[in-house]
Amino acid sequence: MEKIPQQAAYSGKRIVLYGPESTGKSTLSRKLAQHYNTVLIEEFAREYLQDKFNHTGEVCSYDDILPIAIGQRNLENKAVNKAQDYLFCDTDVLETYVYCMAYFNQAPQELINAVEESSYELYLLLQVDVPWTPDDLRDRPERREEMFELFLAALNKFNKPYKIVDGLDSQRFENAIKAIENESK
Repeated sequence: MEKIPQQAAYSGKRIVLYGPESTGKSTLSRKLAQHYNTVLIEEFAREYLQDKFNHTGEVCSYDDILPIAIGQRNLENKAVNKAQDYLFCDTDVLETYVYCMAYFNQAPQELINAVEESSYELYLLLQVDVPWTPDDLRDRPERREEMFELFLAALNKFNKPYKIVDGLDSQRFENAIKAIENESK
């Protein structure tokens, strides 16, 4: 089976939008990429798992974890040549690790290695202060605070740089820009 590729070299700043489901990561990552006139790496797992659900009615299994991590890293590596000063990632292998631990209470060593070897300038951990939006794949509206704590614990476990971003609508966007700009100084 294919392995999780190492990160491709990139001279700019890699920023990850990170956190529990339905916290606005995709929306905010699009706005930030547009604001900074650069590339956005979409969430590979969303399309992969939606396609699986549509064809089989099944949700994520442990066997999906490495293909998701590989797909996410491949998208990121393809985008580094197109990005300007910033590269915005709507998730990464650490997010995959958190969900893997939350759902399966274990993670493949290859995924753990990829998390340890990954380098991002900043993780924007999104607070669970926005309304829940249901869809085919989201399943833990009552456990959002618990999931937030798991995401925070993983950042600390792997010693990743982060800022917590909260606020609704334009305030969330402004808070994200402040976090990025403060990190760049």
